[in-house]
Amino acid sequence: MIRSELLNELHKDNPDLRAEEVEQVVDVFFDEITQRLAEGGRVELRGFGAFSTREREARVGRNPRTGDSVNVPAKRVPYFKAGKEIKNRLNGE
Repeated sequence: MIRSELLNELHKDNPDLRAEEVEQVVDVFFDEITQRLAEGGRVELRGFGAFSTREREARVGRNPRTGDSVNVPAKRVPYFKAGKEIKNRLNGE
């Protein structure tokens, strides 16, 4: 599902809201998750899962085109851990 499909589904489920209002709600939702992760926090949506960040150490990688060594700096990357309810639904339980 892409963002526009999500907006359409939410608008269908909430016909009393204008499309612009639905889009604003989705924007705020994703902005808040992103902001919390940028601050080093964690976002947990019960029954769905938890978003957090993980540290990646600096390393030496390879440029796939040339084969040259490239220094890759340390960085934080987003991480998602699925909740028990979503895991059960995926496995038909």
